Amino acid sequence: MIMTVWQGVATIVAVVVGTMLTRFLPFLIFPESKQPPRIIEYLGAVLPYAMTGLLVAYSLRNTPVFTGSHGAPEFIACAVIVALHCWKRNMLLSIAGGTVTYMLLVQLVF
Repeated sequence: MIMTVWQGVATIVAVVVGTMLTRFLPFLIFPESKQPPRIIEYLGAVLPYAMTGLLVAYSLRNTPVFTGSHGAPEFIACAVIVALHCWKRNMLLSIAGGTVTYMLLVQLVF
């Protein structure tokens, strides 16, 4: 089916409004002049660790453990991520370093 021009425009407008709502709504609900509720502060402190744990579990869920060299690149990359994060405490550096390590191991070593 071919979209009409108006359907395309309506789609773009809906995407822009949705994006603006998700960007600006938190600032309208929780202005800087007011203290946010304690539950919001608690979630802000706990959710990054929960998300990281969920990401690790999701990433490694189908990894065969200790069957030949299968699983070795994943666990080496995880060790690099942990080491980089303990050393520099920079999430972006840790993720980038682990990703580069994993890709190099998969492409060149294993």
